[in-house]
Amino acid sequence: LVSPESSVSVSAHNAVLGLAKAPGSTGLWDKFSFGLDPSALQERLFVSEENVDGFLGTAFCPSPCSQSALESQPLIEVLDVTEDRIQIRVE
Repeated sequence: LVSPESSVSVSAHNAVLGLAKAPGSTGLWDKFSFGLDPSALQERLFVSEENVDGFLGTAFCPSPCSQSALESQPLIEVLDVTEDRIQIRVE
């Protein structure tokens, strides 16, 4: 993380952390952890095609699925992610 580019904004009902990667760091962030105490951190996933596929796969088929159930699952593709919206295509 790069300290000068990172930011914090706190209001009565919300907190926003803006994180910036160090110049030598590459690739997408898959997840982050947060909490009041290091022993009780909660994990959250960033929106990515892989994370959406994994989440929806679990939602559509929570227990081990048969091969035919896996083949009939919809194709999920994350088209665009911005601060204001996410665009996902389902086939």
